[in-house]
Amino acid sequence: MKKVKIICNPSSGRQIIQRRLDSICKLLIDDGYTISKFLTRKKDDAMLETIKCCKEDWDIIIACGGDGTVNEVAKGIVNGGRKIPVAILAAGTVNDFANYMDIPKNSREFYEMIKKENTVDVDLGKVNDDYFVNVAASGLLTNVGYQVQPEVKAILGRMAYYLEGLKEIPKQKFEPIRVKFESEEYTKEEDILLFLLSNSSSIGGFKKLAPKANVSDGYLDSIIIKKSEVQDLMSIFINIFTGEHINHPNVEYFKTKKITIHTDEDIPIDIDGEFGGKLPSTFEVVPSSFRIFVK
Repeated sequence: MKKVKIICNPSSGRQIIQRRLDSICKLLIDDGYTISKFLTRKKDDAMLETIKCCKEDWDIIIACGGDGTVNEVAKGIVNGGRKIPVAILAAGTVNDFANYMDIPKNSREFYEMIKKENTVDVDLGKVNDDYFVNVAASGLLTNVGYQVQPEVKAILGRMAYYLEGLKEIPKQKFEPIRVKFESEEYTKEEDILLFLLSNSSSIGGFKKLAPKANVSDGYLDSIIIKKSEVQDLMSIFINIFTGEHINHPNVEYFKTKKITIHTDEDIPIDIDGEFGGKLPSTFEVVPSSFRIFVK
């Protein structure tokens, strides 16, 4: 008889996801699983509960929420020191990682995925003493994710990010950041608008932003958008939909295991849609450190 801990962010998805979760719970209970549910209330609740699960005898964790909830559960797994398999029930606004991994949303299919116990070990990213499941970024508009209020996300969904982005553009005025990159693959000091270090190809709902990314290859995919004129930026962003933006002369794209980024400016870092400290920082991959259910 396997024990399942559900760690749920009640502000994600609202009534629809709660009905889906209730249906999954019934299927699991009818099949003999023992279920316990934990509702998060504030930042780090999911991480601390996951660490607790690692010290106890839980067999499975269901992470119900958005990318931020999945991030906290992953951090809890690493810090707890036991690789409990995690089933991701996507309930957020964008759900980049779950969508990239093609995790089922249908209740019956989600239950069957757990029942079959088909899991894969995927990489995580690490920045200083923090971890990320999908992406770390800094620069133009990367503060949008954690500036959107939860109640606005719940009502407007992905549109909330676009509206917040439109508000931010006049404030930022495409001012470049002077940074220095240091890695085995790329060492240079230059003016940039944005950089991203990604685990999967899907970032911010754009499925091909890091088109060569693979969550199990032991690398982070680095995308650097250099100082650009407006017309160049338009070309880059239009081509993001096809993945061709990486061929633009103002874009650097490479894989790395570790990179340090220096700057003298006061620049925040976004980690899976949440505030993750400020530069300078060192980013590196932590191979095969997070076990998840897949169909």
